[in-house]
Amino acid sequence: MQIWAGLGNPGPQYAMNRHNVGFMTADVLAEVHDFGPVQKKFSGWLQEGRIGPEKILLLKPATFMNKSGQAIGEAMRYYKLEPQDVTVFYDELDLEPFKVKVKRGGGAAGHNGIRSTIQHIGEDFRRIRIGIGHPGNKDRVTGHVLGNYAKAEHQPLIDMLSGIAAEAHWLAENDDARFMSDLALRLNG
Repeated sequence: MQIWAGLGNPGPQYAMNRHNVGFMTADVLAEVHDFGPVQKKFSGWLQEGRIGPEKILLLKPATFMNKSGQAIGEAMRYYKLEPQDVTVFYDELDLEPFKVKVKRGGGAAGHNGIRSTIQHIGEDFRRIRIGIGHPGNKDRVTGHVLGNYAKAEHQPLIDMLSGIAAEAHWLAENDDARFMSDLALRLNG
């Protein structure tokens, strides 16, 4: 069993924010892989399903980004899992838009949702870093992160989210390298 958490902020006003790409990923994974109904649990929304032979618990913390780790920690402890069983999908300023990288362990790199997760479960979880690009100027970061995807970005966003869902079976099997290479081929093909 694995916990896959998509990070974001609850509420319709945040739905298309770049900061909510983790929520978007969880929604697409649940839809493509036909997960069960949404349950309110662990200070968030939980859906259960399978990707390949693996049971996956998809979690969207409802605690706002800065307290995401609280929900992830609750779920991990309840199911008696280890940080290595947790995967977190989130936005990454330091990656080009729509680039996806997998990383295990490390620091928060200024991301408050990751900082909160580290506080609650430690550093040894898998991170799926989804590029949103840097606006170039430090003063414009907050507006960029909390800004909505532009209309011109909708198709690349859909392609990327669909690609993540299509290649997710590699993540379920813990083959991070194959996930990244197959996703890159699919998106740059």
